[in-house]
Amino acid sequence: MLLVLTLCGALLAGCAVGPSQRPPVAVRGELLPAAPPPTAAGPAADPDALPEIEEVRGGPAFTDCTADVLAGLAAAGTPVPPDRELAVGCGRLTVPADRSRPDLGPARLGLTRVTTPDAPADLPALVVLGDTGTDGSARAAAAVAARMPAEVLAAYQVVGMDRRGAGEDLLDCAPIDARAALLDAAPDRWDEPAMSALLDRSRSIVQDCYLLLSGTLTSYRATSTADDLESLRSALGPARLNLLGIGDGADAAAGWVARHPGAVGRVVLDGPGDPTLDDPARTEAATAAAEAAFDAFATACAAGPDCPLGPDPRATVTGLLDRLGRTALPVGDGDAVTAGATVRAVRSVLAQPARWPELQAALAAADGGDAAGLVRLLAPLGGPQGRFDAALATRCNDSRVRITPGEAADLAGDWSERFPLFGSAAAQQLVSCGPWPSGGPVPPSAPQGGAPPPVLVLGTAHDPRTAQSGAERTAEQLGDGRVVRWQGAGTGAYGRTPCVTAVVDRALVDGRAPAEPVVCPP
Repeated sequence: MLLVLTLCGALLAGCAVGPSQRPPVAVRGELLPAAPPPTAAGPAADPDALPEIEEVRGGPAFTDCTADVLAGLAAAGTPVPPDRELAVGCGRLTVPADRSRPDLGPARLGLTRVTTPDAPADLPALVVLGDTGTDGSARAAAAVAARMPAEVLAAYQVVGMDRRGAGEDLLDCAPIDARAALLDAAPDRWDEPAMSALLDRSRSIVQDCYLLLSGTLTSYRATSTADDLESLRSALGPARLNLLGIGDGADAAAGWVARHPGAVGRVVLDGPGDPTLDDPARTEAATAAAEAAFDAFATACAAGPDCPLGPDPRATVTGLLDRLGRTALPVGDGDAVTAGATVRAVRSVLAQPARWPELQAALAAADGGDAAGLVRLLAPLGGPQGRFDAALATRCNDSRVRITPGEAADLAGDWSERFPLFGSAAAQQLVSCGPWPSGGPVPPSAPQGGAPPPVLVLGTAHDPRTAQSGAERTAEQLGDGRVVRWQGAGTGAYGRTPCVTAVVDRALVDGRAPAEPVVCPP
C-alpha cells in the first residue's frame, strides 16, 4: 500500500506518538444551559466603537501544562519566540455531542488558557478558534499568543478551544487503507472508474466512523462549533464574547455572530470563506486560491539567492509529480510517497508561509530521491495522530451538495486544465464526500434579532484556503463587517504583518474599528 504514515515512527523518531504527557486537567461539571445573551443594543452613538471588555467570572479550572504545549508547538514547526514567556493552563469544556440528539450524551473539548506568568485569573478572555486544515486544536491559542504584541497579551487571557475532531477530541475512525487511498489518489487518474473507486473507499470510512461514533459523526461541522462557542461564553461568564477565528474557524465564528448578535464583543474573523457558496463552486474558488498561493510561493522562492527548486519552481514541482505518478518514492518497509500525497502536502503547507523554506527543502530533497522531508510534512495530515479524519468530516458535513463520480470526472477534466497542480485532486475530494449524509442545520445568512457591533473581517490575497472575496462576502452578510485586505499569503493574517496587526490591536485593546476598509501591503 502506498504512503501512509504509519511508517513515521520507523523513519523519524520525532514522529512517534506515545501516551500524552499532558497533566491531568480539571473537567467542568455537568452540562449547563447557556446563559441567555444580552439583547442587541441599538446603533451606538459612535459607529466605530466596540463593546467594552468584561472580566471573566468563574469558568473551567485549568492545570498548568506549559511545557507540554510549548513542546508541541516546537514539534509542529511553530515554536514560541525565545523572548516571549507564556504560562499555559489546560482544561476541558463539556458540551452536548449533538444538541439535536440529547440521547447521544456529552462531548468533552480541550481548552487552553494562555497568559503572561502571574497574570490575574479574571482577565477578559479572547477566545481563539483555529483552522482544521492547519491546527484546529486548543493549542492554536498558544501559537497566536506567541506572536501577538505584548500589550494585547497583557489585556487578555487567550483561551483556545478544540474544534470538533481536533486535540483531545481527536477524530480517528477511518480504516487505515481507506484513508491512505484518499491521500494517495493519483492526480492523473480522474476518469469515472477511478472516481468510483474513491467513492467506495470513502463509503468504508463513513461506515466505520458511524459504527465507532454511535451516530455523532454529523456533529463535526461549523454549526456545532458555533454552539460550542456559546457554551464557552456561558462557562466564562461575560455577557459578550471576544473572539478571533482563523480559516474555517472564522467560518464557524461568523455563524455564531449571526446567531447571537447581542453577545458579540470584540470579534475578528481572519480568512473566512465565502458564505454564499456551496459545492462545487466553493471548492472551485478554493482551488483557484490555492493555485494563486502556489504562484506566490514559487515567486518568493525564485526571488531568493539560493532557491532549492531552481529558477522555475512550478516546473520543478510539476516534473517531480510526473515522476512520482509513474514510480512512487520508497521510504522503507514497503511504503512510498506518492504524487497524490505530495500534492496534498504542498497545499497544506502553503497555508503556513513560515514553513515555506521547509517545504522548498522537502520538495528539492524528494526531487533528488530523499522522501524524509515530505514524510515529516505528511505526518500531521495522515499519520496516527493526523487531522485527515476531522478535516474530511468537517468539509463534508458543511457541504449540502453531493457529486457523482461522473460529475467529478467532468469537473476534474476542466479543473486540471485551469488549475494544473490542484484541480484534479480537488475534484477527488468532492467525490469523497459522496457517501456522507447531506444537510444539517442551515446557518443563518444574516444576524438574527438585531445587528451586532462592528466585526473585523480579514482577507489575505494569497490564502490557499479561500479567495479574498470570502472576507468581503462575509462582511456584507454580517451587516457591519469592517474589511481589512492584506496583499500577503497564507491562512491567517493577524500577527504576521505590522499593518494588519496594528488595525486588529486597535480593535482589541482600544475598542476602535476602522471607519473605512483598509488595504495592507505584502
